[in-house]
Amino acid sequence: MKFQNNVIREYLKNVYFVAGTACGGKTTVSRALGKKYHVPVYAADEMFSFHQQISDAKFQPSMNKTFKDADEFFGRSVEEYRDWLISNTREDLEFLIMDLIGSSQNCPVICDCHLTLSETDMLTSSDRIVFLIKEPKDPVDEYCSRPDHQDFNAFIHSATDFETAKAKCNEALKSLNDKHYQEIKASGYFWLERDENRSVEETVELVAGHFGVK
Repeated sequence: MKFQNNVIREYLKNVYFVAGTACGGKTTVSRALGKKYHVPVYAADEMFSFHQQISDAKFQPSMNKTFKDADEFFGRSVEEYRDWLISNTREDLEFLIMDLIGSSQNCPVICDCHLTLSETDMLTSSDRIVFLIKEPKDPVDEYCSRPDHQDFNAFIHSATDFETAKAKCNEALKSLNDKHYQEIKASGYFWLERDENRSVEETVELVAGHFGVK
């Protein structure tokens, strides 16, 4: 069964999406926004492992693909790695939509997630989404330095050839983020570039202003 976009948007009308590129500040700003305005935050990355448990390899093959170790995981070509990341996000989208429909019917919800522009067009309107972006340079180092990505840090460092694994991962992530970064800036959607001179509180105010939250 395929639902039309207007039906999906209607059922997600209480969801405020905070999307963007890697290391753009989505998680930090979503949490601060939720805390300030007492709105629950749905973190898509945190739900992925649960979605894997209830997924089906027939319908979600990428989500069910397993690797024996870091060497096998990072041993793929850059193209294979990039395509797998894209497929994972695409397969997880249906779970995300169902979760948000269930959690947002009686109250607003902030959704911290990754969305392509085509997915954005399907799910929501321009006044219900903000893209937080950062021009990608060295995503692996940035991921590894974050407290909430220490599992990834340990995993990539377990590779026999860490430098090769890092280079391959950086190339795959940069190719994805470079394209998304440029598309967002040209899209007409509201976006904010990460600026170390702007505080989290100031960013939250800008996002809240766009959402019309008081």
